Amino acid sequence: MTSEQPTDVRREAASAVTPEQGATTAEELAYRLRQQELTAEFGLFALKTHDVQALLQEATEVCGEGMKTRLCKVMQYQPDEGDLLMRAGVGWKPGYVGVARAGADLGSPAGYAFQTGEPVISNHLQGETRFRTPQILVDHGVKRAINVLLRSGKDKFGVLEVDSPVQGRFTGTDLAFMQGFANLLGVAIERQRSEGALRTSDAQLRQALEHQGVLTKEISHRVKNSLSIVASLLSMQARASDHDEVRRALADAENRVQTIAAVHDRLWRTEEVHSIDLAEFLGGLCQQFQAAGPEHAVSYDIAPVLISTDDAVTLGLLANELVTNAIKYTSPKAEGDIRLTLTPLGRGELRFEVRDHGPGLPAEFDTTKSKSLGMKLIARLGRQLGGKPVWQNSNPGTRFVLEFTP
Repeated sequence: MTSEQPTDVRREAASAVTPEQGATTAEELAYRLRQQELTAEFGLFALKTHDVQALLQEATEVCGEGMKTRLCKVMQYQPDEGDLLMRAGVGWKPGYVGVARAGADLGSPAGYAFQTGEPVISNHLQGETRFRTPQILVDHGVKRAINVLLRSGKDKFGVLEVDSPVQGRFTGTDLAFMQGFANLLGVAIERQRSEGALRTSDAQLRQALEHQGVLTKEISHRVKNSLSIVASLLSMQARASDHDEVRRALADAENRVQTIAAVHDRLWRTEEVHSIDLAEFLGGLCQQFQAAGPEHAVSYDIAPVLISTDDAVTLGLLANELVTNAIKYTSPKAEGDIRLTLTPLGRGELRFEVRDHGPGLPAEFDTTKSKSLGMKLIARLGRQLGGKPVWQNSNPGTRFVLEFTP
């Protein structure tokens, strides 16, 4: 596929630090962005796994990491016993996961969330008067907790809970992350249940397959919507800032998140979620680049190669970083302004190039010493694809080359 098109833009970041750790605005922003990255990564994991227990365990580990705490669990409702069983968890002492139980009544924080559907934030469990503190939390010195309802289709599956033995405050933004994550997990659980239904009856086969396809697309769609919300929040923060540097950093962050959202948008619109046609995928990204930056010309020549979704996501982010970088240093309206090519080399190898007609590389250029987040990200994405990024002066301009085996 060959066409002439243009571009879009991206950010600088800080270490991810939680609000209760005394985070600066930039550090908290990095913390929130990391939460959304983890949600997107879990969405891809959910598309691949066929094991409910592995799904639940991964969910507790990812959610705990997103909330910067070592304690997280999924409590599943047991209708025969009328209580909640710890089905999966991370950070708990041996003998608790698969055994520990909590009340499903209104006097329990988890039970209240389960019965009413309303999330529960308890930032001071020692002084909590609304609910009794479950023994498991006492045993682990938990000082604060968040509980959100976990639905599977129309049914209440149980509760997703994050606990912390560290003093501090869970906020409304933390709750938004938890609820969005629980919604995504609920769809994944329902997908797993539909796969189980596939094996029960030949008569249900076609219907279950169709339902599974809908749920698979719904996962990618929800991840895309979650990322779009984050991008909108970044845009609002950028407009509200009085500092040019902060506005540029937030604009870059917004565009990086939008790129990941665009990938998931394409995923849920396609019939095949495990692989992507690069000619269609990268060509579509170039068209988005054009719409976002009509003052620059972007051409592309992408071979119709199928690669895994994971590699396509990485390559899409790499292309976005490179085109964004080229736009910063290339004069608009130059002939053949920016060009992307992807060529099969044989033996399964691919050669990816991005060339611009800007001023070229400075004499002292050294990627290993660059402090730019963009350059570090480009190097990291190249390594993720299994290749070694190479920068060259193309007289005029700059050429980036990456040879890799997907």
